[in-house]
This record gives sequence, C-alpha cells and structure tokens, in this order.
Amino acid sequence: MTQSVNIKRLATSDDGFDESLQKLLAWETVSDSRVEQVVDEILSAIRQRGDAALLEYTNRFDRRVATVISELEMTQQDFVQALDAISDTEREALQLAADRIRCYHEHQRQDSWNYREDDGTLLGQQVTPLDRVGIYVPGGKASYPSSVLMNAMPAKVAGVGEIIMVVPAPDGELNPLVLAAAAIAGVDRVFTVGGAQAVAALAYGTESVPKVDKIVGPGNIYVATAKRAVFGAVGLDMVAGPSEILVVCDGETDPDWIAMDLFSQAEHDEDAQAILVSPDSAFLDRVKSSMEQLLPTMERAGMIRAALENRSALIAVRDMDEALELINRIAPEHLELSVAEPEALLPRIRHAGAIFMGRYTAEALGDYCAGPNHVLPTSMTARFSSPLGVYDFQKRSSIIMCSAEAASRLGKTASTLARGESLTAHARSAEYRIQD
Repeated sequence: MTQSVNIKRLATSDDGFDESLQKLLAWETVSDSRVEQVVDEILSAIRQRGDAALLEYTNRFDRRVATVISELEMTQQDFVQALDAISDTEREALQLAADRIRCYHEHQRQDSWNYREDDGTLLGQQVTPLDRVGIYVPGGKASYPSSVLMNAMPAKVAGVGEIIMVVPAPDGELNPLVLAAAAIAGVDRVFTVGGAQAVAALAYGTESVPKVDKIVGPGNIYVATAKRAVFGAVGLDMVAGPSEILVVCDGETDPDWIAMDLFSQAEHDEDAQAILVSPDSAFLDRVKSSMEQLLPTMERAGMIRAALENRSALIAVRDMDEALELINRIAPEHLELSVAEPEALLPRIRHAGAIFMGRYTAEALGDYCAGPNHVLPTSMTARFSSPLGVYDFQKRSSIIMCSAEAASRLGKTASTLARGESLTAHARSAEYRIQD
C-alpha cells in the first residue's frame, strides 16, 4: 500500500508565491553558538598541543584507541591491500571514472603567458600549482570514493606537489573503496581523522600532519564551521550547504525517471532539496504518484521522505520563459533540463552549478563518471561561484619588467597619480627612473 508524500505544491500564479519560494529556499548556514564554541576549543587545542590533542579528539569522537598518530595514518601497503580487496568491477569503475575526470579537467589547466610591448616592456602572468593541499572526505552516514576522485584529480592535473587526505574511520572501519580511490587518484598521504580536529590539523599543522595551503571537500556542520574559522591561515574551496537539484521538465519525460532523479539528491540527507518545475500541472501529479509508488522501494526511504516533505516542492509555471526566470532566481547546485531542445535554453541560464541537458542525462552520471566536477556551489551561491576545478589548485603571479624607455614614460604617469594621493615615496621612486 502506497503512502502519500506531503511535498509542497506551488504555482507561480498563486498569491504569495514569492514569499513561499523565499521560505523554501532559505537555508541558515551559520552555526549556532554551541557548535562554534566546541569548534573554537578544538582549534585552540590542536594549535597548542598538536598530535596529542588530535589523538584525544579522534579517540573520543571516533571511538579509537590510538596512542600515536602513526596508528592513524595509512601506509602504502594499506593502499595496495585496498585495491586488492575491491572487486574487479569496482576497480574498473573507479579507474574509468578517474580517467574521465582527469581528461575533463586537463581542458581547464591554465598556462603561464606573457607579451612584450614595442618598447621592450614584458607583461604577463605566471601560473603555478599550490605546494600542498588537504582533502576532507566524509566518513559518517556514507562513504564517498567519488569525492576522493573529484577533489584529488583536479589537484593532480594542476600539478600540486603533495595531497594529504583526511577521512574519519569510526571504530577503525574504513570503506576500502575510499582508500582504493585515493590510490588511483594519486593521493600521497591518508590520515584516518575527521571533524573539526582534522581541519585544524591541516590548517595549522601538527608534529605528524603537515600544514597545507588549501583545504577542499565537504563535511558536517562542525567541519563547515572549522573551515570558516581557519580561512586566512589556509585557502578554502567553499563552505557547502545541503545538496540540491532543480529539474525543469516539459511533461514528456517518464515520470518515474524524474521521481528517481529527485530522490537521487534527497537521499543525501534530510535537509537536501529537490524541486521540480513544469508548465504541465498534470505531469506534476504523475510525478507525485511515481514518488509514492517508488519511495517504499528505496533503502533510504525515511531520509528521502524527510527531504521531500521538509525542503522540496513541485512548482507549476505558466511557460518555459517563467521556468528560466526561476532557474536564475534559485541558482541551483544541480540543474536538469529534461526537455526536447535543452540547448535552446542554455544561453538564457546564468546561474547553475552544473547543467544536465536532455532526458537521458541523469544528474547521477555527473556525480560519478561523466567527467565534470561534482563539488558545486550550493545555497544560491552559483550566482557568484563555480564548480571545483584545476583553477582552484593554481595561483597566478603578475609579471612586470619595464625597459628603460617604458620606466621613464610610465614613471611620469605614476608620479602624477602618486602625488595626487600624497604618497611622496611612491612618486619619487618612480621619478628616479625618469630619463630627461
């Protein structure tokens, strides 16, 4: 017997639609004072006591009994054993995904460039990889070997010197797929530590865990809070909120397909958001019916139901023009264009983390093996943020080399502007190079 799914039903023609949509999209990412206090204490302890504090927190929160950090670090033999432990099918799938992710990200790599002006002045940009990065991989409700690949592969393509991975292993248990993915992706060192203490160790360094230049990868509220707190000591990718999907459908796709696409993000956690937009109200009814038929078959039915009923919606629009307006307003992490001619809509989409085009392109393909990165901006931050990429692991230095002729000519301009700002030393420094 099917059970009703109490997902919100909205229509752009409804009075108060804007207010309803605003409430639906609202997500408070700021930690409460209790979480912030706990994180502050952990960060302070790691800074002051290094390995000793990291051991204490790991033993307490992950129920470990380690006496030294070396017991929490995986060895090269562990990498080999993990690869041997997984099936041939799993190994082949990981390798295929890694190859596709590498190939896609190689197109993102930026090279240094320069040009020389007529007077001999050289201007340009030197692009260099980061020396060392830290990758946080969740290990709580689920294990994510795909996150290992998505975070490590662009770093390798960028030429990062060393990749340090941290992943919690509660009760000493670690999914061999995660370690196998680390081996395939070329991760250099893996520590089985997690939470705010792992973020602190990467940001500040301990006797055993080296300090990194940037931390990437998702985590729970304690991890997110710790990442915010250490920003400045290290760089960050982003502070991500719950997973999101927005599906726009013209009513011609199999409703079971659409229901399962919405489930694919709702099964991440209770705060995930799944929204379907269509100009066909009858199609929305059919998708809701599919949800109610399919939900009992899902392993994470309870989590999916909570996400659908808490933060999700079926939205009726007047036409595709209105659907496009909603896309840019919502700025979704994942956008599916399940329509006949998706490429015709593409030029009008300004804000989306990843765009999945056509009826056959399930968002799940992007999560694992299509090639583009699945680390994407959430909570409407696609308005100003981009997917994780090679560019996140490279930095750029400006190059300026003036000829004597250019130094004299530009010195006059610099002098005028500097004196206008009452910065005399600036002016005189430029004036020394002026040739009369």
